[in-house]
This record gives sequence, C-alpha cells and structure tokens, in this order.
Amino acid sequence: MSLFRITDAASLGLHAMHLLALHPQKRLSVPEIAQSLGVSANHMSKVAQRLARAGLITAQRGPQGGLQLARPADTIHLIEIHRAVEGELAPNDCLLGRPACPRRCILGDMVRSVNRTIRDYFEQTTLADIAREE
Repeated sequence: MSLFRITDAASLGLHAMHLLALHPQKRLSVPEIAQSLGVSANHMSKVAQRLARAGLITAQRGPQGGLQLARPADTIHLIEIHRAVEGELAPNDCLLGRPACPRRCILGDMVRSVNRTIRDYFEQTTLADIAREE
C-alpha cells in the first residue's frame, strides 16, 4: 500500500511521456503505447489528446504516424505533464480534504511537507532526468 497516489490518467500521462522520451527519433502509436503500459487504447487516446492540447506532444495520422515529444525531453518538467492531464496541483494539507480542521491536525505538518516535497520533485525533474535513470 502506498500513501502517495495520483490518478490513473496522470500516471498514464507520465509513463507515456517517459516512453516517448526513451524513443525521441521514433513515432509511437497510441496502440503501441497502450500495449506497452497495459492499458486500453481508448484511455491512452484521451490522455494523448490532453498532452497534445497542452503542446507537449505532436500527433501525426497515417501509416507513418504516431506520437512524438513536441519539445526536447530536457525542457519538459513532470509538473507540466500533470497539469496537462489533471490541471493544477491543488494545495491540500488535510487528508480529509477539508480547508481547515477545527483543531490542530493529528499529523502536524507532515501532510504539508510531503505535498511540498512531491511538488518540488515534479517542478524540478524533467523527462530527460527520468529517461537517464533508465
């Protein structure tokens, strides 16, 4: 079990972009990416549309078509991918989703600290960084 969770769509967007970063000279089709990630092509297609609308990938139709990064991997930060798929990361310091607890949080500042650490990582890490780790 993990305490850190992101949506399936955001995870799919991050993983698909990682695959594209690993193959910068090649176009990958939606079905290829979906099969590689073990997801439905329909779900991958919806995420790809969001990434394309945000200008992170280009899509070309036809027999030689597919998806490619729209910019070099070292200029695309993970936070951009998350924003494209899910929107802005909302600050949330309460596990119950409340704007403010009526009493002091039983977890202290831990939730705020963990959220800040994740945001910092997403803001500072590029696709090239994670592709190099491969």
